[in-house]
Amino acid sequence: MWASGLRDVGSATIGVWRVCCRTLRGRPPGEALSLKQKLEMFQKLQPITSPPPTDIGFPKLSKSTQAAMRLADEKKKNNDQELEKLARTHQLLVDINQVEKDWLEINGPHQIKKIAEHYGVFKDLYDEGYFVPRVPLKILFDFKDDILCPVYHGNIVKPTEASKAPYVQFDAEEDTLWTLLLTNLDGHLTEPNKEYIHWCVSNIPGNNLSKGDTIVDYLQPIPPKGTGYHRYVFVLYKQTKKMDFEMIKVAANDPLQNRTFYTRDWYQKYEDDVTPAGLAFFQSDWDVNLTDFYHKNLDMMEPVFEYNFPQLYIRPQEWFPKRKPFNLYMDRYRGSKQIAKEYFLTKLKKEHPFRKPDPPLKFPNLLVNPKNTPSWLRQKIKNDRINKGRILEH
Repeated sequence: MWASGLRDVGSATIGVWRVCCRTLRGRPPGEALSLKQKLEMFQKLQPITSPPPTDIGFPKLSKSTQAAMRLADEKKKNNDQELEKLARTHQLLVDINQVEKDWLEINGPHQIKKIAEHYGVFKDLYDEGYFVPRVPLKILFDFKDDILCPVYHGNIVKPTEASKAPYVQFDAEEDTLWTLLLTNLDGHLTEPNKEYIHWCVSNIPGNNLSKGDTIVDYLQPIPPKGTGYHRYVFVLYKQTKKMDFEMIKVAANDPLQNRTFYTRDWYQKYEDDVTPAGLAFFQSDWDVNLTDFYHKNLDMMEPVFEYNFPQLYIRPQEWFPKRKPFNLYMDRYRGSKQIAKEYFLTKLKKEHPFRKPDPPLKFPNLLVNPKNTPSWLRQKIKNDRINKGRILEH
């Protein structure tokens, strides 16, 4: 009986195990969805709104080629006995220009691409396109005598510093043709999706910018007041032949609407004959000198933008506010003018027109506060001793 009972239990266990396996395997082929049906259902739930990014630049180097270049450079340095001797004796001088050149040849283009993606440059220029800048651009604005303002990849350049056309340098063979464009991605006043083109020089032989055809005269950055930082992008294109871009020539003092431009449409029209190769961009915001520039050079009223911030929500007062400094909590329900007046009166009590201010305490945190001092008052006394201001959350 015991043996037969064990056999019955064992068979039942095996049956349960088989049922579980069938359940885990899923539905039979006749009832289960096919892979195609599952993909169609997934696309209905999450439709693909835009195609994947497309590389529109020069063919990229393979990872093995880049690794070989790095290894060859390291091997060359490791086998240089004179270099090792100078390093051991702390006499090695590092050539910054050579370091920059090596960086631009190996890792620089891909890192510049990542920076441009971070700032959304490719998205606003080409929508679904991007490129790796293979040709380094060296751009310098002549701000004052012997003072040059460089353009890197996102640094800030004020409109006054970029009032003149910059010096542009890049390595190119003599029998090649190039086009240089400078556009503002954030500054169009009437059409948010469009740009203002600030400079366009085409059919540049080699790297001689002065012999190129200037289609659009240079215009300095003109970010309106209240709009924050604008992105100004230089893009260098390599041409396959001499081009006539069928663009209207724009002089420096022409109306601003004549500079309306859209890089994506322009590139799609000439993508068979131009290839983006170099990239540099900077940011710029409003400057006081732009008021006269709008009136005199552009012959228009200066646009000014203001933003009305919503009033900060303040909770109703509590009878016993917990974990909140008493003085800062009460200041939320006082007028800002009253608080500013109280602050200046307190500050004027310490000032004397004919006496130097008291020297700062050598060890302010070692001073003992009076007994029974509230915690909020202890913090206030501590901040006053180290001349630390108070931030009012209004």
